[in-house]
Amino acid sequence: MNTWGILGCGTIANEMAETFQKMGRVIYGVSSRTPEKTVKFAEKYGIKHVYQTYEEMLEDEKIDIVYIATPHSMHYENMIKAVKAGKHVLCEKAITVNEAQLNEVMALAEEKGVVVREAMTISHMPLYKKLKERIREGAIGKLKMVQVNFGSNKGYDSASRFFALEAAGGALLDIGVYAASFARTFLSEAPNTILTTVEFLETGADEQSGIIMKNTKGEMAVMCLTLRAKQPKRGVVSGDKGYIEVYEYPRACRAAITNTETGEVETVEAGKTEDALKYEVEAMEGCAAGDYEDDCQEITRDVMKILTSVKTQWGMKYPFE
Repeated sequence: MNTWGILGCGTIANEMAETFQKMGRVIYGVSSRTPEKTVKFAEKYGIKHVYQTYEEMLEDEKIDIVYIATPHSMHYENMIKAVKAGKHVLCEKAITVNEAQLNEVMALAEEKGVVVREAMTISHMPLYKKLKERIREGAIGKLKMVQVNFGSNKGYDSASRFFALEAAGGALLDIGVYAASFARTFLSEAPNTILTTVEFLETGADEQSGIIMKNTKGEMAVMCLTLRAKQPKRGVVSGDKGYIEVYEYPRACRAAITNTETGEVETVEAGKTEDALKYEVEAMEGCAAGDYEDDCQEITRDVMKILTSVKTQWGMKYPFE
């Protein structure tokens, strides 16, 4: 049984801790930037080991896997320390803020013989494995186009990490990582052409954008992102014989496949939305044990390459880069 330590005590860390409880599992230790929060978190979830610093947690040889739930502006620094300490890492998205950071972390992980994975729900929901099988079986014919939206209306606050450039705020890394992961999941290869336009906030972070991608096989993807207007979380995967529709795609368990020749609609179901983080835990532990393989790391690398290309075209740079 793997021993887990959690870094961070925010919303997603609480959700992960609740997942461990549902699985009948014990979290070994926890640390965060705020000692008072760490103690309350530990009391809430029955965690026995509370560390005053992240470094102290990493020194504990009993911890096998570290779950990183800090803001994404801190992921690179946190992961480098964890990997150097010989820990496997499950890190929240966006896993880093640029491709260079990710490449460095992955190279170090390979050197140290540990596994680093992004906690991207799309890479772990059983529905996507089933949909890719249906595509291979010819359900939509030849893949042509992926369209994917994500829009949140968070209420503007220039001091919020969602909008602050110094915190790597903006739509691209906060919600665009989901849209890009959805698109890359279905594209048969990474894009080699990326076009984009953007509207910036007064903070210098990106408020909304349009992104068009194409690969060498002529498959295209169109992404629409915004932080100040609600959009349905809708993904459409279109082929020359049909199309797939997925709503609430980050944690989807149901999709519809429409045959455009007959009009017939097939409903595809797999997994449970409420078990999204459970699938991440199981996959992480399987990889740490060396008996689980998937394309999560390839998708993570390709998505970060896409996001970095987009950000570079915009001329947007975070102050700490």
